[in-house]
Amino acid sequence: MKVDLTLSHIENHMENPRWPLLIAGPCSAESEAQMLDTARQLKETKRISFFRAGVWKPRTRPGAFEGMGEEALKWLKVVKEETGLHTACEVATAEHAELALKYGVDLLWVGARTSANPFSVQDIADSIKGTSVAVLVKNPVNPDLQLWIGALERINRAGITSLAAIHRGFSAFEKSAFRNAPMWSIAIELKAMCPDLPVICDPSHIAGVRELVPLVAQKALDLDVHGLMVEVHNNPCIAKSDAAQQLLPKDYAQMIYDLQLREIAPVKAELRSELDTYRGEIDQLDDTMIERMAKRMEIAKKIGCYKKDNNILVLQLNRWEQILERRANMGAAMGLNPEFVKKMMTLIHEESINLQTEIMNGK
Repeated sequence: MKVDLTLSHIENHMENPRWPLLIAGPCSAESEAQMLDTARQLKETKRISFFRAGVWKPRTRPGAFEGMGEEALKWLKVVKEETGLHTACEVATAEHAELALKYGVDLLWVGARTSANPFSVQDIADSIKGTSVAVLVKNPVNPDLQLWIGALERINRAGITSLAAIHRGFSAFEKSAFRNAPMWSIAIELKAMCPDLPVICDPSHIAGVRELVPLVAQKALDLDVHGLMVEVHNNPCIAKSDAAQQLLPKDYAQMIYDLQLREIAPVKAELRSELDTYRGEIDQLDDTMIERMAKRMEIAKKIGCYKKDNNILVLQLNRWEQILERRANMGAAMGLNPEFVKKMMTLIHEESINLQTEIMNGK
């Protein structure tokens, strides 16, 4: 993908040049007064690149507040004229995109529900073809990296080079402390596959509650994201959508001030040497681990042949439960997170099952 890493056509208002993008504003545009008050307070923080607001709100179930539509775009225009802040809003259809451009919105983002639908993304891409608008694409609701990349590619092929991805977490069946499971590994894989593509984080939608937003934001920065999109409301308690995860402007400013920007690599030679030593040890351990894993899979194949010759089921549930319990207990005793051990052993077991199934079926 051909992208402009720094979004250089947009003036950077940030004091620290290492912050390429900070987007903040209410989940929903509820009134002109709410928009202006929030925008004025955010401008005073001097820690904002774009003022965001939800104009159309796709909701899970009907009957909830679904946004003010075109009327809210008028308020965004007033915000831009009075404060000088660049503006941003979500678009879910070609009509949304066309209206947003009509009212001078500087940045559009494609939401998680929309990015999961290639038809909708293509319609939006066709509607903004030939423009210089900046576009962000949120990850799909479900953890599908190829679908996310596909949405980005559709926008990029429309000639949009001011392009970035938004990591906002994924829906998960299992309950957790977060509204959306971060699944950082998927965002990391996206960065590896598309190294020139900026990836920013939406800690508000990952956290789900304002108390966790700073923690998620710091984690994102530690993984070298290119910015943050944070929901900020002048009075979150009465917000018409996502009230629990929105910050007050002063709390947002404090969070940004408190966040730590890490160095990409050690500056001092002696520190680089020490880091290289640790990395060398990791490399050796990884090599050993891969060798041992290959040996383990060879034994799994032998077991597969034995099961085939003796007409035994591939999956032995009691044996698997014993392995899982024993390895989790052993890992915990050695200071490892039991959940990590469980995930690791599950992946290994799945690969063993795949190999034995292939043998049973004569492949």
